[in-house]
Amino acid sequence: MFYMPGIKVDSDDGFDVALKRFRKQVERAGVISECRRREAYEKPSIARKHKEAAARKRLMKRLRRIRRREARDY
Repeated sequence: MFYMPGIKVDSDDGFDVALKRFRKQVERAGVISECRRREAYEKPSIARKHKEAAARKRLMKRLRRIRRREARDY
């Protein structure tokens, strides 16, 4: 599911640059968000409600885009 983020550091790279690149890789891999998600136990009923709410939010966003596209006057 996840790959282990890592970077190759050149001899001319500074520590700040390497750290910035590593942080960006960690963020792209979703490590931080996964840790926060697993930080506390979530009951299955609550997890299901969150999942349904996210699906509802995606649907409403998609509908807004479609309505905006249809309302355009070219």
